[in-house]
Amino acid sequence: MDEHRAPAAGGAVPARTTWRATLARLVHISRPVLWINTIGTGMLGMWLTGRLLDAAAIPLLLWLTLPFNLLIYGVNDIFDQETDALNPRKGTIEGARIAPREVRTIVRAVAVTNVPFLVWFLVAYPLAANALVLLYTAVFVFYSAPPLRFKQRPFLDSLSNAAYGLPLLIVPVAIGAPPVWPAVAGLLVWSVAKHAYDAVQDIDEDRAAGIMTTAVLLGPRGTALWSGAWWLAATVLFALVSVPVALVNLVIAGVLIGCLLMRPTPATGRRLYPVSIAFPYVAGSLASGLQLTKMFFEATG
Repeated sequence: MDEHRAPAAGGAVPARTTWRATLARLVHISRPVLWINTIGTGMLGMWLTGRLLDAAAIPLLLWLTLPFNLLIYGVNDIFDQETDALNPRKGTIEGARIAPREVRTIVRAVAVTNVPFLVWFLVAYPLAANALVLLYTAVFVFYSAPPLRFKQRPFLDSLSNAAYGLPLLIVPVAIGAPPVWPAVAGLLVWSVAKHAYDAVQDIDEDRAAGIMTTAVLLGPRGTALWSGAWWLAATVLFALVSVPVALVNLVIAGVLIGCLLMRPTPATGRRLYPVSIAFPYVAGSLASGLQLTKMFFEATG
């Protein structure tokens, strides 16, 4: 059957076409370019235990793809419709701009894609892992949702995003392996810096909507110093695990901070955002490559 044929009489759209369009829309809302922050961290958390692929971790890793990212960004888009309407980045690969009529679809999709995984985790994983999953989920829900809405509470908005580092802890605990604590702490700290830095580009839109973020409060220069301090601390912690990863982190963070200090404006933040997006891809790929190489030589040696 040709799924691209003309609509039937009365303007009806084939159900398969509608289903695919809805799925494509939900994937867009989940911001695939940022999945590296969840699934990439989860994979690295598994590899740091010395296991290439643990069957027990597969449901958790699958959850860290579309389901959890749809939860993070779907909730964010629902409660940020006012500011997103002012933000030229929204409606692109960097994030969706939703219509009020889409809210019900997003809520249903978040429930359908997440609840089965959470139920499975209760059955399959220890209590400590489930507590961490609950913490991970709650932080991101209440980053955007009232009554807590961390995103408009200066410093708490940035500090709450430390949760992006939690998969380095959740995955080992779930599969019964010891976490690599310096790596966990380093990524928690790194994520605080990343959030504040990326928020610089949205200072004008957030200020216009009356949202007080760390970046709005400190301004571009102050945010650069805030993020720089956290990235420096992350570099020290990463060095306890891998000096090459720490050096790459220092170089990229140094470039980002240095450029923003030279021209401390939201426009600079927008120009540097592609570099910031690439940051976890580069550092994560290096960390993963070194760990996989180490595992290979241990297995063959």
